[in-house]
Amino acid sequence: MPTAIEELGPDGLPITIERLVDGGRPVVLRGLCRDWPLVQLARQSDTAFAQALVGYDNGTAVDVLVMPPDAGGVVGYDAQMDGFNYKRFRVTVTQVLQRLASYSRLEGVAGPGVAMQSALIADSLPGILDDHALPLLGPSARPRLWMGNRVTTPAHFDSSHNLAVVACGRRRFTLFPPEQVRNLYVGPLDFAPTAAAISLPRLQDQDDPRFPRLRDAVEHAQVAELEPGDAIYIPPVWWHHVESLETLNALVNYWWRPEAYPGHVAEPGLDALAHCILAFKSLPPAERSAWKAVLEHYVFSDEDPAAHIPAARRGILGPLTPDVVAKLSKLIGR
Repeated sequence: MPTAIEELGPDGLPITIERLVDGGRPVVLRGLCRDWPLVQLARQSDTAFAQALVGYDNGTAVDVLVMPPDAGGVVGYDAQMDGFNYKRFRVTVTQVLQRLASYSRLEGVAGPGVAMQSALIADSLPGILDDHALPLLGPSARPRLWMGNRVTTPAHFDSSHNLAVVACGRRRFTLFPPEQVRNLYVGPLDFAPTAAAISLPRLQDQDDPRFPRLRDAVEHAQVAELEPGDAIYIPPVWWHHVESLETLNALVNYWWRPEAYPGHVAEPGLDALAHCILAFKSLPPAERSAWKAVLEHYVFSDEDPAAHIPAARRGILGPLTPDVVAKLSKLIGR
C-alpha cells in the first residue's frame, strides 16, 4: 500500500523554501494558506467560492478541457491513441463556473469532465494577488489556477519545483519517486494530452497483464488528501497522479527554480533528454555504456571532476557563472 506523504502543520517547525528544496522529497503543508479569503469562502460553500471568483474575473479567455462522460474524468488519449479524449475551448473563468454548475445539477447521470488548465492569475484574475500572497516564494513564481469537477490527471512530472495550494474542494495526490519511471509505463514524450508525458495505466490496473510492473510502482507510492488551505511541495521529476474529488475543485500552483541555480534555463532536463536520445540511443551497447560512464563522471557524480585542474583553467567544468552559461549555451546552439 502507498505510504503517507510527510506532513508539516501550521504550528510546526519554521517552513522555508530552502528546507523544502534541500530535503528533496514531497511534503504536505497543512493549513499553509488557511487564511486566504477564497479558502475561507470555500469552507463555507462552493457557491460562496464561485461567486467570489466571478467578482475577480476580468474576462480574459483561459484554456479548458471538456471530456465525454465515458472518459470517467481521466485526461488521456482516445481509443486509437491517435488523438486525445477531450475537446479544448477558450472561455472566461465565469463561463467555466457556469458550465460546472450546470453539470453539478445532473442527478443520477455522469456528466462531462471539465478541467480549466494553468490559467495565469495575473492575466485573468489579477485582483486575487492583492490578498492571497504566499510569503514563502518571491514574485518571480507566478501563480496559476486549475479548476474543474471530478477530473484525474495521470502521473506526470514537472522540471521545476512545484508548490500547490488547494483553494476549493479536495484533491488526492499520489506521488512516485523518479526511479519508478520504468514501472509507470509512460506514454510518448512528444505526443501527450497534457504539457508533460503521462503514465498510461490507471492505478487500479495493477492486475492488467499489459502493465506487470505497475504494482511495484504503487508499492513505492506516497499519498495524501488535501483540503482547502492545505499545500503540497513536489520536487522536480517526482511523478504525481492528481485526483479532484468534488463537484468543484480549485488549485493554485507555483512553479519556480531556486536562485542558487543560476545556470538553469527553461526545461533543461527535457531538452537534454532529447539530445541524449538523439546522440546515444542508437549506438552499439559498448559505446553507449562508455558514454554512460562519461556522463556519470561529469554530470551526475557528487565528486568534482575538475578538482585536479587549476581553478583558472576549469572552463565549463567550473562554477556556472553567467559567462560560463553563455559559453555552454553557444556550444549547444541556444
